[in-house]
Amino acid sequence: MSSDAGSLYLLPNTLGDTAADAVIPAAALHRARELDYLIAENPKSARAFLKRIGFPRPLQDLRIERLDHNTPPDEIAPLLEPVLGNRNAGLLSEAGLPAIADPGATLVRLAHEKGVRVVPMSGPSSIILALSASGLDGQRFAFHGYLPVKQPELVQALKELERQSRRLNQTQIFIETPYRNESTFATMLQTLGNDTLVCVAADLTLESETIRTQSAAAWRKAVPRLKGRPAVFLLLSR
Repeated sequence: MSSDAGSLYLLPNTLGDTAADAVIPAAALHRARELDYLIAENPKSARAFLKRIGFPRPLQDLRIERLDHNTPPDEIAPLLEPVLGNRNAGLLSEAGLPAIADPGATLVRLAHEKGVRVVPMSGPSSIILALSASGLDGQRFAFHGYLPVKQPELVQALKELERQSRRLNQTQIFIETPYRNESTFATMLQTLGNDTLVCVAADLTLESETIRTQSAAAWRKAVPRLKGRPAVFLLLSR
């Protein structure tokens, strides 16, 4: 590690409007309140998060830089320059843990290349929470992010996930944007075999949280309302 560099703290965020102290450990909240330099997917929502956790200083005194899917590669290295100059920084996602299904991974990799200490802080991850609660295989699993949007490609991708699950005895996990959840789930039920187990984990850590695992055939008898709800989908075919 570089003796002249600060540390990059990976700060957890809530998965929704849950009280932060209900899902994020005190040590992570304490660290977030100490920092004066943040790199965030959305600076506006980052300030809202800091306000919710009782940030002790004026928010206008805090430096927050944006890092999202539209950030050009040549603009990522400058984000790390203050850290190389012995300033601690926090990386904050819109929800859950940074650098997982999130643009922050490139910054974290660069931090390792530069000898910067990377410190992950514990907090909620929708992917891990869903897998843990699903009852599906937690020893062998794969996360695929977002599947294709167009119907033919989506059907093909679902069939391939089902084949992989059967061949490798592996849980397959993916996410979808809340406004496409219902159409994607409908395609799942049209595509997957009757005995394929499907878990839908929606609104994790919120009061409206629902987690249910059953066969595709059983899901067809009672399709849940998913529109507008953040959800994780898991399947296991044997």
